[in-house]
Amino acid sequence: MLTVEHIVVITADGRTLTGLLCGFDQTTNLIISDTEERIFSPEETVQVEPLGLYLLRGENVAIIGEVDPALEQSIDWEKVKGNPIKETKVFA
Repeated sequence: MLTVEHIVVITADGRTLTGLLCGFDQTTNLIISDTEERIFSPEETVQVEPLGLYLLRGENVAIIGEVDPALEQSIDWEKVKGNPIKETKVFA
C-alpha cells in the first residue's frame, strides 16, 4: 500500500522538484501533488515556483529521495544560494 511521502526529485534536465508522491509505476512515472520547483542561482536566493499536481515521466527522472519534514522545515531557503544542477548525460 502506498503512503503519501514528501519527496525531492532531480530531473534529467537538472530541475529540482519537491512535493507529495501520490503514485508511480514500473517505468518510474511519478504523480506528485503540491509540487514546487526550486530554482537555484549563485547570485540570488532560491526561488520557489508552485506547479501544483504534476505528472513526471520516468525517462525524465534522475534521482528521487524521501524528505525528512523536520529537517526540511529547519532550512531557511531564503538564505540558500547555489549553482543550478547541470543536465544529466546518457552514455550508450
